[in-house]
Amino acid sequence: MHDDSEVAVLRLGHRPGRDERMTTHVGLTARALGADRVIFPDNAGQSLETVADITDRFGGPFGAELTDRPQGIIREWEGRVVHLTMYGERVQDVEDEIRTAHDDAGDPLLVVVGSEKVPFDVYEEADWNVGVTNQPHSEVAGLAVFLDRLFEGRELEQDWQNADRRVIPMETGKRVESADSEPDSDRERQSNGE
Repeated sequence: MHDDSEVAVLRLGHRPGRDERMTTHVGLTARALGADRVIFPDNAGQSLETVADITDRFGGPFGAELTDRPQGIIREWEGRVVHLTMYGERVQDVEDEIRTAHDDAGDPLLVVVGSEKVPFDVYEEADWNVGVTNQPHSEVAGLAVFLDRLFEGRELEQDWQNADRRVIPMETGKRVESADSEPDSDRERQSNGE
C-alpha cells in the first residue's frame, strides 16, 4: 500500500487445533488493512496457505512466510516494534508518535500480535506496547483498529494488483466478478435487462 517503509505483522505463538482460524484472520486482516506482509510461526502452515490463496485470488502485493524463530525476528528487526497487548499504552495516546516514526522517519514497523502467554522479553524489546481499549478482546480486532489508525483510513482505498476477481460493492446482495471484466459494461447490460 505504501511506497516507503515496510509494515510487517508477526503472529507470535500458534496453538494448532485451537488457533487456526484466529491466526488465519490475523494474516487476512494484515493484508486487507495495509500491511506489506505477515510472518507466521512455522507450525501455522495452513494459515500461510490460506492467506497466499486469498492474495492470489484477490490481489496483492502481500507476502506471507513462516519462521521458526519469531522472537529472533523481534530482536533483529531493523526498525521499530509495536506489541499489541491489552496491558499497553492507549492507542490514542501513542498513535501520532508511532505514525511519525513510520511515515516521517521511514522506520520499518513490526507489529507483534500474540496468541498464548507472551514472554516478558517481548514487552521489553518492543518500542511500544499498545492497548486497544485495555479490555479483553480479539487480537484480530486490536490489529484492525491499530492499522486503521496508523494509516488514517488510506488503506481502505488500496489498489489490488494481479487479482483474478474482485468484489463489487452493493447495497444488498453479493457480487464477485472476474478482475478482467469491464465493470461499467456489466452494469449497463444489467440495467438493459441482459
